[in-house]
Amino acid sequence: MITEKEQKFLLELARNAIIRYPGNVDIDENKIPKKLKEKKGIFVTLNLNDELRGCIGNLLPSDSIYKSVIENAVNAAYNDYRFTEVTKKEIDSLKIEISILTEPVKLNFIDSNNLLKKLDKKEGVILKKGQKMATFLPQVWEQINDKEEFLEHLCMKAGLNGDSWKNGDIEIDTYRVEKFGE
Repeated sequence: MITEKEQKFLLELARNAIIRYPGNVDIDENKIPKKLKEKKGIFVTLNLNDELRGCIGNLLPSDSIYKSVIENAVNAAYNDYRFTEVTKKEIDSLKIEISILTEPVKLNFIDSNNLLKKLDKKEGVILKKGQKMATFLPQVWEQINDKEEFLEHLCMKAGLNGDSWKNGDIEIDTYRVEKFGE
């Protein structure tokens, strides 16, 4: 678990990275708490007026928590292909949310009905078929509460037909998150 002080530090770090882009954030590595140097999967979500404005992350640990927060905050603000770049006017109104992920775990299921029974709305879901893949953070369950609809949207996000999850030739991994935000 990340302490409240560490959460505040990471949220400020994310905001400073967005503000200073394309410049770098000055960090004294000696002042970084040991826990934030651990490698974890990280997502940074940006909302503006309660609407998604950007969300970028890495499912698997690729760098330390604090470095991943910097990189993903900048990418969510300026490189999320679904949105135009965040403007200077928008920065102060952005609400930042950070999700720290557990390692994904394969979800074994027999068929589509069994999959529906095994899905837990507290977990994020990774759907894979061949080279195509997509994920929804657990927070997406708040907007798409129906399991079938959730999987349909996840398939479409992966570039598949909405009913591809029913065919049985998909892989599902799940993960949990520790999320906090402004």
